[in-house]
Amino acid sequence: MTVAVVLFTSDLRLHDHPPLRAALASADEVVPLFVRDPGVHAAGFDVPNRSAFLADCLTDLDASLRGRGGRLVVRKGPVLQEVCTVATECEATEVHMAAGVTDYAHRREEQLRDGLRAQGVALRVHDTVVTAVAPGAVTPAGSDHFAVFTPYFRKWSQERLREVCAAPRAVHVPDAVQGEPLPSRDELSDISPGLPDGGEAAGRDRFSRWARSDLSEYADRHDDLAGDATSRLSPYLHFGALSPAELVQRARERGGAGADAFVRQLCWRDFHHQVLAARPDASRRDYRTRNDKWRTEKEAAKDIAAWRDGRTGYPVVDAAMRQLRHEGWMHNRARLLVASFLAKTLYVDWRIGARHFLDLLVDGDVVNNQLNWQWVAGTGTDTRPHRVLNPVVQGKRFDAQGEYVRRWVPELRDVAVAHVHEPWRMPEHERSQVDYPQPLIDLGDGLARFKRARGRD
Repeated sequence: MTVAVVLFTSDLRLHDHPPLRAALASADEVVPLFVRDPGVHAAGFDVPNRSAFLADCLTDLDASLRGRGGRLVVRKGPVLQEVCTVATECEATEVHMAAGVTDYAHRREEQLRDGLRAQGVALRVHDTVVTAVAPGAVTPAGSDHFAVFTPYFRKWSQERLREVCAAPRAVHVPDAVQGEPLPSRDELSDISPGLPDGGEAAGRDRFSRWARSDLSEYADRHDDLAGDATSRLSPYLHFGALSPAELVQRARERGGAGADAFVRQLCWRDFHHQVLAARPDASRRDYRTRNDKWRTEKEAAKDIAAWRDGRTGYPVVDAAMRQLRHEGWMHNRARLLVASFLAKTLYVDWRIGARHFLDLLVDGDVVNNQLNWQWVAGTGTDTRPHRVLNPVVQGKRFDAQGEYVRRWVPELRDVAVAHVHEPWRMPEHERSQVDYPQPLIDLGDGLARFKRARGRD
């Protein structure tokens, strides 16, 4: 009786799971394993929102496996120690897992390969599990990665994706291997009240419903703050409850401008993965330095606190920050606005904003969070690194009637459309009746400071 172990990481699903498919093809029994690594806690990544969503994903994965005669084995401890222990207990000959691109993922893979080899166990690492196209699969002439999105997208679009595989019908797990009880979100506190349910079943249902109702209009409505017509699939992609390769395939089958726009967004995920795979230090250092002398946490303490609390005096910025705290998620257009406001208008180090996002975002990860912040800060891959988004102009353009603002900033619920994005322009007798702060900074002053800092005045 041959046995293989499948180490689940950021791929918490059964549909389109190459490591599981390979393990089932090579062994009579398979141990689906998830390790709760204390190193993740030490690094500060197991924040309440993601821990709750993870618990949902593990519960759903276990239920799906049990429906196929199997179960999920959960262990707690250092990954190398727990994987090697499980491999010994079940006399496994192979361990299968998905490839990652972060420093942590690379170290984990190296340690597992060396540790398992010492036990006579082979480590099989599979690409295109967390991305549609593997990092490094497409490269420009003379470089190991694309530094600009558009040429990457053109070449990425020409790649033939691997075949999407179905979920297994049966999974047989050896009785000898036991695990710990599954975690539950009920054990956690400080979870955002509007946090969605996690898990593959919830993710597949969300995509199916969204594809029927909003995908066709995605190209025209993905920036509509009030309409909220985005897919909201980012948490499920972050935890691997959905396969990016399958989503690309299903969107392309539907076709149309909306599907094309959605696929382009999925390509952005792959783009960032290939950047970080080539430049792992971009998670903490400027990808392209602008020699910024950012204001620090100490220097800008009051401004940073107002930004985090949604009390900057700029309604669309404040609405977005309050949405983040309530839902553990933020609209894609709003992310650009609040990041530009912090990094460029307030001239605060982008890493401070990125850390706050990671503290709350259910989809927060090292790859997309850090590189999106760098893109907005002008230290990343944006070809227009000095652009500054005006929150008033952007609010009027993408929330014309002020519905998004009123939804999240109840102080402005009764303010007229003409003033909802500029409440400071209301007549004084009306302004005095609204408990909302004055603007934290004049936009012109912020722009001038940023231009001086970048040597562009």
